[in-house]
Amino acid sequence: MRKLALIIAFLLTGLFVNAQVKKIVISVDESGDVASFDLDCSTSFPTLAKGLKYNVTRHEYKGEELKNTYHLLLVMDGFFTKTLNKKMTISVVFSDDTTFSEIETIENDGYFDGACTLKMKSPPENALTLDLKKVIVSTGTKDVVYTISAQKAADFKKNVQNIVTAK
Repeated sequence: MRKLALIIAFLLTGLFVNAQVKKIVISVDESGDVASFDLDCSTSFPTLAKGLKYNVTRHEYKGEELKNTYHLLLVMDGFFTKTLNKKMTISVVFSDDTTFSEIETIENDGYFDGACTLKMKSPPENALTLDLKKVIVSTGTKDVVYTISAQKAADFKKNVQNIVTAK
């Protein structure tokens, strides 16, 4: 009986760990000029830290200059903080302390809805070679720091790799 319970526990743990590496959803616009490659977030977003979820998107443009653009969507659960300023800075910090930041404009009602999109380089070399260390949301008066675990950083890197190599 103990062996059976132990086997079931290991199977469930394995399913939970592998659940963070998502399938890729591919869509093409009506004219066939732009293809989009997204993580499949139809059931849930992958998680970076408690209260911080993400999605990675690649847009591939057809034509003379085949160009890819990459975007990282960050969704912060429960982050509906009223702020006195009109802008917030969202920063992503990698293991070598390289930082990418984006300024998010606060909505007219003064609330931040909890989602922002960061543009990534094409190809996103830092996301492929370095570990994601933390995400910082700065309101000007207060910083909220999300620390990323080694396992979540590895899952993120694998998901970015899957988006880059998707055909």
